[in-house]
Amino acid sequence: MAVRLGDEAPDFKAETTQGPINFHDWIGDSWAVLFSHPKDFTPVCTTELGYMAKIQPEFERRNVKIIGLSVDATADHEAWADDIEETQGARPGYPIIGDADFSVSKLYDMLPASTSGDAKTRTPADNMTVRNVFVIGPDKKVKLILVYPMTTGRNFDEVLRVIDSLQLTAKHKVSTPVNWKQGDDVIIAGSVSDDEAKEIYGTWEAPKPYLRIVPQPT
Repeated sequence: MAVRLGDEAPDFKAETTQGPINFHDWIGDSWAVLFSHPKDFTPVCTTELGYMAKIQPEFERRNVKIIGLSVDATADHEAWADDIEETQGARPGYPIIGDADFSVSKLYDMLPASTSGDAKTRTPADNMTVRNVFVIGPDKKVKLILVYPMTTGRNFDEVLRVIDSLQLTAKHKVSTPVNWKQGDDVIIAGSVSDDEAKEIYGTWEAPKPYLRIVPQPT
C-alpha cells in the first residue's frame, strides 16, 4: 500500500544499531524523522548520515527523534558508522534500522512487495527508491514525504525548516508562505473567518481578501 500524507505511519518492529524497537512506541510523544538509504557504504548517504549526526541537537531541541534505515544488516551499519565518523567528523548517535529482509522498505512502499532474496547481492541501483524522508507527528500521522535520487544529497536544513512550520501550524491557525523561516510573517488559515481572526490577531495586512498576513504568533 502507498503511504500518503495524513496516513498513520505504518508500525513495525525492527533491529537497530541501538537495539530492537517497536516504531510507534519508540516515537512516543515526540515527532520523528525516518530517512532511508539504499545501501551501506554509499558515498552520498555517508555525507548525509554524518551531517545528521552533527545537527541532531537541532532536532532534539524541537522534540524530534531521528532514525535511519539502510537495506543491509545491522552489523554492517556499525562498520559504516566508523567510515562516517572518519570522513565526516561525526558518528551517528541515532539508531539505524537493519532492513536486510526489506520488510520496512516494503511496508513504506519504497520497494515493491515482490522484492526478495539476499540483500548483500543487491546493488544501490536495485534499491534506488529507498531514498525517502518521512516526518511523523506525535499522533503517528505522516506529515511530510520527500523522495530524492541517489545522485542528490538531501537538504536536512530544509527538513528542519519544514518541521518548524509543521509545529507552528499545528499550534496556531496559520499557514507559512514561500521560503518562510522562523520569525517571518505568516498567513491566517483559510478556515478562520474574519470575525474569528479579529479576535485572535486584531488586524492584519491583506493585499487580497484571501491573503491575510500577520506576524508569526508565539
